[in-house]
Amino acid sequence: MHLNKKIITLFRIIAFLEGTSYLLLLFVGVPFKYLNGNDYIVKLLGMPHGLLFVAYIFIAIYLGLNQDWSFRKKLIVLASSVIPFGTFYVEFKYLRSKN
Repeated sequence: MHLNKKIITLFRIIAFLEGTSYLLLLFVGVPFKYLNGNDYIVKLLGMPHGLLFVAYIFIAIYLGLNQDWSFRKKLIVLASSVIPFGTFYVEFKYLRSKN
């Protein structure tokens, strides 16, 4: 398998995990914290989400530079990391094989 295909596959996995961890943090952790006064779930999910977010950003920048993505595509891919469900959109729109 070509190196770029491996990196794109890794990026697809990271995008999915980052998006899932973000949604869990927003829709499970935060309500639990503010409704129950317990921040255990936020602490539990926060570190993995942070690591996945950083990995997503670094790989997105790498791919953007090495795949000659347009400025618009780079901006959409990067901005999608902070929008709920955004990484799922990126995976669907830009990362799936067009075969």
